[in-house]
Amino acid sequence: MGAEQMADGREQVPPDDDRAAPPRPLDAIDRDILRILQTDGRASIRSVAERVHVSRANAYARINRLIDDGVIRGFSARVNHERAGQGASAYITLKIVQNSWRTVREQLQALPGAAHIALVSGDFDVLLLVHTPDNRTLRELVLTRLQAIPEVLSTRTLLVFEETDLNRRPAVDEV
Repeated sequence: MGAEQMADGREQVPPDDDRAAPPRPLDAIDRDILRILQTDGRASIRSVAERVHVSRANAYARINRLIDDGVIRGFSARVNHERAGQGASAYITLKIVQNSWRTVREQLQALPGAAHIALVSGDFDVLLLVHTPDNRTLRELVLTRLQAIPEVLSTRTLLVFEETDLNRRPAVDEV
């Protein structure tokens, strides 16, 4: 797996790449910047600088350092999957052949609706979150796509009835 190109042309090294530098400690200002950007990824540099009480140049440099260090992996929108036509969500647990994680991960990343993939410990090996338009599509994804992966030994599907986004916390000026 190679490095990815950022929108501004810089190269971002994936966190599991051997070339990644050891993490630098984050100070209170860095943590405040992260909290602000997690709440509002579209916050302007000026707004971030004012809220953490540093100059715009300092805020800009800190954000770029957090991106360069791989602390900030990107910016994205939080999506209401039901309103976006993805009304069925499920966590799927997978037991996989030993030492097949990288192969399985690549195949899971290609699945339509795959939102999160984690290698975990315990009674199963992989936890996969998927969003699909409906239960019929979810069924097809599990029975046709997942169970066709040779390294997948078994699956268990847990339907999501309701979810709460914990990353959505009120911004400092909303409190």
